[in-house]
Amino acid sequence: MINSIKKLKVQIFADGADYKSMISLSKKKYIKGLTTNPSLMRKAGIKNYVNFAKKVIKNINNKSISLEVFADSELEIEKQALYLSKLGKNVYVKIPIMNTKRKYLYKLINKLSNKGIKLNITAIMTKNQIKNLIKNLNPKIENYISIFCGRIADTGRDPIPIVKMTKKLIKNKKNFKIIWASTREIFNIFQANSVNCDIITVSPSFLSKLKYINYDLERFSLDTVKTFYLDAKNSKYKIPTN
Repeated sequence: MINSIKKLKVQIFADGADYKSMISLSKKKYIKGLTTNPSLMRKAGIKNYVNFAKKVIKNINNKSISLEVFADSELEIEKQALYLSKLGKNVYVKIPIMNTKRKYLYKLINKLSNKGIKLNITAIMTKNQIKNLIKNLNPKIENYISIFCGRIADTGRDPIPIVKMTKKLIKNKKNFKIIWASTREIFNIFQANSVNCDIITVSPSFLSKLKYINYDLERFSLDTVKTFYLDAKNSKYKIPTN
């Protein structure tokens, strides 16, 4: 599995909020960065955002870490972004493409980008969003463009065309990286790689499936049959045969 991952150009970022898991994954060579968000932190039972962020940054300082703002007004988003950006040189501040009132944050993104803050713009799902975003990012600053490919696919649409378009638009902007976000299956890693996506975010529970890369399908078929059989047996199910 590791050899297969090493051959890929797309970088794998671990997406989660379990501290022990983040520390463990940060030590693996094939994990090139980490991301988190308020929803994942809430699910993990994090009570104090700042304490958690500081603890993570203190113990993971050699790989990219994306921390997300959670304010809704532009003024508060700016304040939170400035604070988070100062926690470490490896911090990328996650800013949503719009707020809850559907107001696009291009102006604020432009302001923060021109202040030299490394940004990870999230929840991107349309071509127009990307076109407008690129106009407002400072090309001299490292930035992540996080396309929620999994959620796009959830609507029955193919996310690959939007990734390809973005790749063309940033071909002369070496500091801009595309993230394939909201990953749904292992195959997405290979899809992202095939369209020259720079990064793909993968949850820890999802990472456990990496062991199945190039797994023998004949054996996988047998494993599946055995699972069904044992589950039925252990449940003591019965079907009358007389």
